[in-house]
Amino acid sequence: MDSLSLFCTAALLAGGLYWFVCILGPAEQKGKRATDLSGGSISAEKVRDNYNNYWSFFRRPKEIETADKVPDFVDTFYNLVTDIYEWGWGQSFHFSPSIPGKSHRDATRLHEEMAVDLIEAKPGHKILDVGCGVGGPMRAIASHSRANVVGITINDYQVNRAKLHNKKAGLDSLCEVVCGNFLEMPFQDNSFDGAYSIEATCHAPKLEEVYAEIFRVLKPGSLYVSYEWVTTDKYNCDNDEHVAVIQGIERGDALPGLRSYSDIAETAKKVGFEVVKEKDLAEPPAQPWWTRLKMGRVAYWRNHIVVTILAALGIAPKGTVDVHEMLFHTADHLTRGGESGIFTPMHMILCRKPFHSSS
Repeated sequence: MDSLSLFCTAALLAGGLYWFVCILGPAEQKGKRATDLSGGSISAEKVRDNYNNYWSFFRRPKEIETADKVPDFVDTFYNLVTDIYEWGWGQSFHFSPSIPGKSHRDATRLHEEMAVDLIEAKPGHKILDVGCGVGGPMRAIASHSRANVVGITINDYQVNRAKLHNKKAGLDSLCEVVCGNFLEMPFQDNSFDGAYSIEATCHAPKLEEVYAEIFRVLKPGSLYVSYEWVTTDKYNCDNDEHVAVIQGIERGDALPGLRSYSDIAETAKKVGFEVVKEKDLAEPPAQPWWTRLKMGRVAYWRNHIVVTILAALGIAPKGTVDVHEMLFHTADHLTRGGESGIFTPMHMILCRKPFHSSS
């Protein structure tokens, strides 16, 4: 190969790597680049150890059933995955039905806006985002409703990311972020005009505990909507394939245990809510939510190569490769759950705190 050909080949490779890492960057926004991947609040040299500890959690079933261990395990998970989620998925860590002619980003925004429309949020209202992540839904909802949104997440790294994004979006006057456990929220009784959770309460070891906390902080007459991860009526616990898929989703998404769709309304009523509406938003005529995962297979392999190179160069923590691979396998389980109809990430329940309630 002559020197010109060698130069052109090297330039092409360098240009391709620069495109993947610095230009293409995150999936649908520019909030996180591959060169900035980290382990959240975990130091780089401890990322792999924390990943191994996270994974071993599922090898000790009795600990999964121990509620006081779950918050730390969820916190570890989000330290490991937050940067990868932002880079490869966007700032909204949830799914939405596909909409013909609309981008994934637009479909996500409409899914979020529907939540705040359901709870009838208005300008000046104080709304609670239960499990806000890095605040993608918060910003869409604040912008759409002009309500004041207070988000809570257990992960301190996500708090800092959310505040940064809020400021960049010019929405920090409407959006507030608090670090805390949604099972013990640092808010006064009867202090919110509405609340929502988007694919977040699935991390609670007991749904009743988080619903009770939300009930406590809502003003009487206020509405709460949740998009829940559940198994559907098609799930058969005696079917080995079904069980393998659900366990794969639980292990790859820090879930102490998926609930059945039939448990949701019963739990809401148990803590005092009136159930206004309940519906699986993934059911037809809604378009499949999992197509985004299937379409991302090429992007995954591209991203995995980038992550591997960056880890080898010491730019990204070495454990990042393990985490990225785990998320790929999780995407496969989610896809299988969606295609078979045994799982949905958007079982919607709309509840009201009775006007006569004093707590």
